[in-house]
Amino acid sequence: MLRAGPGSDRSTGEPEKSEYQALCQPFRLRSCEVQDRMKKSLFVLFLLAASAVAGRAQESRQDISLSGTGLIEPFVASSTDVQVHSNYALGALASYRFMLTPSSALEVNYGITYQNTMRFIVGNTNVVKVLLRTQEISGAYVRSFTYKKFNPFVEGGPSGLIFLPIRNSQTTSLDVKQQTTVAGMYGAGIAYEISPSFDIRAEYRGLVTKVPNFGQGSSTNQVNLTTNKWYNIYEPTVGVAYHF
Repeated sequence: MLRAGPGSDRSTGEPEKSEYQALCQPFRLRSCEVQDRMKKSLFVLFLLAASAVAGRAQESRQDISLSGTGLIEPFVASSTDVQVHSNYALGALASYRFMLTPSSALEVNYGITYQNTMRFIVGNTNVVKVLLRTQEISGAYVRSFTYKKFNPFVEGGPSGLIFLPIRNSQTTSLDVKQQTTVAGMYGAGIAYEISPSFDIRAEYRGLVTKVPNFGQGSSTNQVNLTTNKWYNIYEPTVGVAYHF
C-alpha cells in the first residue's frame, strides 16, 4: 500500500495541483518573457522598415524627364563673305538628373531634332543649302530653389553637337560632311510639382558653339562655307519629369 507523502494527493499519491502549478510557474513566466521580447523586436523591425521605405519615397534623389524642344539658330553675318540663315527645328530631349543635395544636382542630356535647313550665301551669289539633323550630348551642374510647389533652377555645363547632313534633293551640295563641335550649354527654368513623383518643367536653354562649315573650308576645292564665327542657338523646352 502506497503512502501519500507530504504535499501529495492521499488517494492517488500524485503531487497536489497547487504544488505542481508552483513548480511550472517560473517556466511559464520565462516563456512569456521570451515571447514578449520577440514581439517587441518584430515591432521595432517593422517600424524601422516602414521608416526606411517612407524616407526613400521622400528622398527622390533621381529623376528622368522627356521634353519637346525647339531649336532656333540665329542669322550669322561673318567676317568673311559668307552669311548663314536657318529655319527652326523641332525635336526631343531626354535627361537624367541625380541630386547631390536637396538643392544641387548633376544632369546628363541627349537631344535630337527632326530636321531644319541651313542656307549659306557666299559672295551674295552662290547659295548652298544643307538639310540636317542636330544631336546634342551634354552634362550640367544644376542649382535649384524651392518655393512651395515651384522649383526654379539654373544650369550650365559642356556639350557636344553633331550636325548630320541629310543627303536628298533639299541639300544642294553632296560634298558636305557630318561635323561635331564643342559647345557650352546654359539654361534657366522652372518646375511645378503636380505630385510627389511628377513635375512639369519649362526651360530656356542656350548652346554656344562655332558655326559649322560641314567640312567645306578653305583647304577644299569646294565652296568655302567657313564663317569664323561663334553663335548662340536658342532652345526652349517643355516636358515632364518622373522622380524615383
